[in-house]
Amino acid sequence: MENYIYIKDEEGNEIKMAILFTFDADEKHYVICHEEGSEEYLPFIYDENGNIEPVEDPEEFAMIEEVFNTFDGELDEEDL
Repeated sequence: MENYIYIKDEEGNEIKMAILFTFDADEKHYVICHEEGSEEYLPFIYDENGNIEPVEDPEEFAMIEEVFNTFDGELDEEDL
């Protein structure tokens, strides 16, 4: 069973995003998700109230990308 969040785009339209996984790092909470039908994964920072914001710091994005690649590699190994 997949979990979902809804985010608003620039025009105020709600977009349903499937949650791939969440993790914590550097005292922040992250969620990696994607829009159904898309292969692009997007990271967000979330707080204890469920508020989310995009990741904009390049160093932070690089750290998230490394975590994602590790996660993706583990999924590939499970398929073997």
